[in-house]
Amino acid sequence: MSIAYTWGTRPEERALVYACDGYVAGSIDAWYRGVTVEAAAPVVFRWLCQLRAAPYSYDLIDNLGRRSPQQLTPGLEALEVGQRVMTIFVLAEFEEDRQITLRARGSKLFGAFAATYMVVEQVDGGSRLLVKISSPPARGLLATITRIVLAWGDLLMMRRQLLNLKRLAERSARENAV
Repeated sequence: MSIAYTWGTRPEERALVYACDGYVAGSIDAWYRGVTVEAAAPVVFRWLCQLRAAPYSYDLIDNLGRRSPQQLTPGLEALEVGQRVMTIFVLAEFEEDRQITLRARGSKLFGAFAATYMVVEQVDGGSRLLVKISSPPARGLLATITRIVLAWGDLLMMRRQLLNLKRLAERSARENAV
């Protein structure tokens, strides 16, 4: 399997159950992303809540040039199903300190995508931040080519997003430890 479909994840992490699968009918295509974060799950989860404010990727491209907040924004942790997240998603479900699941808001460009951001506590006190993106399988040559291009584009954007969230969560953990 290509790195565009599995970046940063281990086979056992790809075998986990992700809530996003319940939001895509039939068989699914999946992309996985993952990073290790030296911060406890509640800290990482709190930074995931920030996705309501900004995408934390390449701000010039996906945030209209506005800088994603570098400090926690009070109130964003008050999650409710139906809230808009990163402009093109809606919050489908969440489990406090564990996962948020998003689904695309009727996007004709991207299709019926759903994504779960999952925080898995590690024995050393750190966490794994995992993402699974699920979609119906591509049908036809053009759709297949488009999906391959999207997988690589998503890898570039989400890699940046996850590394930014990692950096910010680790900074928060260090500041709170002092």
